[in-house]
Amino acid sequence: MKRITKLSLALAGLALLALPAAADAKTEAYVQSNASEVLSTLNDPAMTAEERTKAFSVYMDKFTDLDAVSSFVIGKYSRRFTDAELAAYRKAFRTYALAVYQSQLDDYRGKEVIVKDSVDRSATDSIVNTVIKRQDGKDMDVRWRVLTRDGKYQVVDVALNLDGNLIWLGIEQRAQFIALLDRSNGSAEVLINKIEEMTADLKSSKRS
Repeated sequence: MKRITKLSLALAGLALLALPAAADAKTEAYVQSNASEVLSTLNDPAMTAEERTKAFSVYMDKFTDLDAVSSFVIGKYSRRFTDAELAAYRKAFRTYALAVYQSQLDDYRGKEVIVKDSVDRSATDSIVNTVIKRQDGKDMDVRWRVLTRDGKYQVVDVALNLDGNLIWLGIEQRAQFIALLDRSNGSAEVLINKIEEMTADLKSSKRS
């Protein structure tokens, strides 16, 4: 549980509610193409660690809706923070979120992402089930929750296989952050300090 809590990223989303309809081909193609490119960035041997991190961060800013995610993570407190507090929190959260993405997907390094199947939760909300093919033969299952907004696709939650369990990353971190805010009387400073501490831990353990 400690490992799951440390590595969990709050991405907006609820637990998977399987529905019979299949997601449209465009959503599946979006996940396959973009997820493969993200992994390619992480595994590019021509890049230095600094170059890889910079390229990955730019790409993930487009692939995910971090502003929406940051609001989801703190729930009601997103309306209670001052404008200055919210801006400082979102800056800290963005740095943390990208570090978690890189840390998690780094463990899932592989050549390509292949779509297995998908389900629609609504006309604009889909779950795409994929497998990441790895050179060592230990293929990994990953699920992506994708929302369509004004004709644009963005990933808002990811489920990874951690210690044999498929875990939706958004739910665990939301619970942790809101619990911390509840205990600290809604202190933005306490939350930001905690996020910066977790970010430092992730970066210190990142591969070179």
